[in-house]
Amino acid sequence: MASPIPIHAQLSPRRRGPASGPRLETRFDRRLARILVYATHVFYDKGYAAASMRDLSRASGVSLSGLYYYFESKEELLYLIQKHTFTTIVDRLRRRLEEVADPVERIRLFILNHLEYFLANQKAMKVLSHEDDVLKNGFGAEIAAIKREYYQICMELLDHYKQARGLEFSSRTAVLSLFGMMNWIYTWYNPRVDADAVELAREMGDIFLRGIGAGSAKAPQKKKPATSN
Repeated sequence: MASPIPIHAQLSPRRRGPASGPRLETRFDRRLARILVYATHVFYDKGYAAASMRDLSRASGVSLSGLYYYFESKEELLYLIQKHTFTTIVDRLRRRLEEVADPVERIRLFILNHLEYFLANQKAMKVLSHEDDVLKNGFGAEIAAIKREYYQICMELLDHYKQARGLEFSSRTAVLSLFGMMNWIYTWYNPRVDADAVELAREMGDIFLRGIGAGSAKAPQKKKPATSN
């Protein structure tokens, strides 16, 4: 699996900056990444609708004209925050799943991968949860495609689990319930009293797997009686 796409490569071609050597690209990427961190904090504190490019300029220390050099609008900033987050989560997950074959452990790995990133990037995840449907046109379509890919990975993990255990339950209901468990922990998670990502993923995995494991087993198909000629 390839490494996540550098941030500068996700910009429109006329805004990508110098490409005359790896050091210049790296410096450019670092500055873009720094701006995205500040943008995430502003969107987290003020909300996307209330935030302005001037707010982002003040928070990041980058001039307003400098911001517009990199980004056409605050919508492009939100798009890059979402794209960087989702591509990172998906790429990490695919690499980790390559090393695990057991259906149960693959589901647990999905949960752990999600929670590790979530708890390390809580402000970004809250922005994604609250500004889920803001992006329109090409930006929105591209993010929706990455999210569908992530959803489909989880669906396939659940389908393989059902097949391996001979269970019957709605994979769609199970997947959406799992995302509901994982995505809203920022509303209650407190690192002083709650477990770290590894332990939290184990506990959440136990609850989830016990729930879907309680589904009815597939009834064995009855053999049709042989008919005599």
